[in-house]
Amino acid sequence: MGSKYTKRYTEEFKRDAIALVDSSGKTVTVVARELGISSESLRGWYRRAKADRSEGESGELTSAEREELKRLRKGVREQQQTIEILKKGVPRTREAACGS
Repeated sequence: MGSKYTKRYTEEFKRDAIALVDSSGKTVTVVARELGISSESLRGWYRRAKADRSEGESGELTSAEREELKRLRKGVREQQQTIEILKKGVPRTREAACGS
């Protein structure tokens, strides 16, 4: 189970850490250990940076695509909620609409 406190790193720190992996020839794990950060965090930053440079795995989303997907999913959720609200206010049958 994780800690309640999650360390936040600046974008500059992340860029520098990624550049260190690229330029040093060291593995992500070694660089992460040297910087005193989680290897999983650095691995995620590195993977996203590679995707943004079109060097990632096939089918991996860039940061811009990931943000767009997040925005679109939020829009779909909001529309689904609106549809459910509208359905509750609309009579179910024609007879109910006519008052018969």
